[in-house]
Amino acid sequence: MREMTIKLNSVRDVQEFVDLSTSMGFPILVTDGRHRVSGNSFMEMFCLDCSGPLLASADCSADQFEVFRESAKRFLAQDI
Repeated sequence: MREMTIKLNSVRDVQEFVDLSTSMGFPILVTDGRHRVSGNSFMEMFCLDCSGPLLASADCSADQFEVFRESAKRFLAQDI
């Protein structure tokens, strides 16, 4: 499992992250520390507390993760 810390600041960010996750073709889980949900589910993502950083975990190869990370660059948490 490969991980990165992300920050989603708006409903639009959530929708774009879900769209990206769905397009990757491998499982992506997102956690806020209390809840763990599928990054492919718009409804499940709203169970998370998005006021802080989120941990996105991907079950994929290193090459696939680099593609995912590069595509998700704008969601990466900075200085957290």
